[in-house]
Amino acid sequence: MAGLQTGAPTPTAITVHSQSRQLQVAFSDGSDFQIPFELMRVYSPSAEVQGHGPGQEVLQTGKREVTLVELEPIGNYAVKPVFSDGHDTGLFSWDYLYFLGSEQNRLWSDYLARLQAAGAERDAPMTSAGGSACASH
Repeated sequence: MAGLQTGAPTPTAITVHSQSRQLQVAFSDGSDFQIPFELMRVYSPSAEVQGHGPGQEVLQTGKREVTLVELEPIGNYAVKPVFSDGHDTGLFSWDYLYFLGSEQNRLWSDYLARLQAAGAERDAPMTSAGGSACASH
């Protein structure tokens, strides 16, 4: 099944914490992650964020205050969040949510380093310059 590796942990509970802007995901292996909405948005698996190949990623800024408007289940393998900035094209498989939760310290460091290398501010609004070739909202 797409989005699931054989024997990979699966979610046993998913809770949206609107106040703290975090998605809590408990997994069958006992792991329990609090994944900030900002991290999910910055690392969305969508082509709009990831591009269509290596080196085509679009650095996301201005996402610190992003919230989840909706969290739609996709079959038995993923969820599709709708973010307050209108982004709704990323499908977050169970494997990907586990990756975000278990690697979030490294992912935050990588994100901050990419911002610094680009001379970008975390809270700067997104600009259309350097945007993706994909249609967006």
